[in-house]
Amino acid sequence: MAKPVSIEVWNPNGKYRVVSTKSMPGTRWINLLIEQDCRLEICTEKKTILSVEDIIALIGDKCDGVIGQLTEDWGETLFAALSKAGGKAFSNMAVGYNNVDVNAANKYGVAVGNTPGVLTETTAELAASLSLAAARRIVEADEFMRAGLYDGWLPHLFVGNLLKGQTVGVIGAGRIGSAYARMMVEGFKMNLIYFDLYQSTRLEKFVTAYGQFLKANGEQPVTWKRASSMSEVLQEADVISLHPVLDKTTYHLINKESLATMKKEAILINCSRGYPVWHDPNRVEPFLNENAPPPAASPSIVNAKALGLPVSKL
Repeated sequence: MAKPVSIEVWNPNGKYRVVSTKSMPGTRWINLLIEQDCRLEICTEKKTILSVEDIIALIGDKCDGVIGQLTEDWGETLFAALSKAGGKAFSNMAVGYNNVDVNAANKYGVAVGNTPGVLTETTAELAASLSLAAARRIVEADEFMRAGLYDGWLPHLFVGNLLKGQTVGVIGAGRIGSAYARMMVEGFKMNLIYFDLYQSTRLEKFVTAYGQFLKANGEQPVTWKRASSMSEVLQEADVISLHPVLDKTTYHLINKESLATMKKEAILINCSRGYPVWHDPNRVEPFLNENAPPPAASPSIVNAKALGLPVSKL
């Protein structure tokens, strides 16, 4: 028998029992469920990632729906348990749903929901933050100061690189990639080069209009270029951000050969899902070995090479 899981209960007399495997930000979602006469049980276990057994214990004998996380393996076992408890809905707190076996959900008659669009700006801002931190060596400088090593200003001490006038490269100009590009172009007056199977007309118009604005105000206008290949972006860009789709073709998209084509001081940012880049920055050698087996998939990222995913031409 599964060990009981600690919970926090809202609206205990609600008609429908909904379980959330994690506490989530804000209270609006709680209020929405209460308004629909739901009894909400939020897991308060201290574990970062719940096991399948923990989630089964949460579901119990009667459960109408579950709100879960991308770190959980929602497959045959969990959907069978939810269906047996009378559950009809599972909501994944993520845009992606590569942790969800949709076929298993269909088999047990459970509707699956996700959150497309809500993390576009959030992820793009994170990518922009990482770009700035790397270019200006912010993390290194912070560690240097905290270690008590600073004893005076020096002309070259953690100066980093100026972003203005450099070229930002975007691989995958979808919602997030385009949002990131706009931030870097308008925020730091960088030129843009991007690669995507589909032309990003709105992004191009944005950069063109901003370039005209700068020129009208006596400044150097920014430019854009749609690359004919990913290699072109890697060779020309000073800051490169990866936003590709998750499929077989993007597994280790950045490898030994592609790294060699980049500028010596180029910055590489990865805010995509899956394994376009080797996952452990402190162990580069296994990544550079193309014959090395792929790393085991973490609970939050499914190993795309082991999935029967459609193959894009990216």
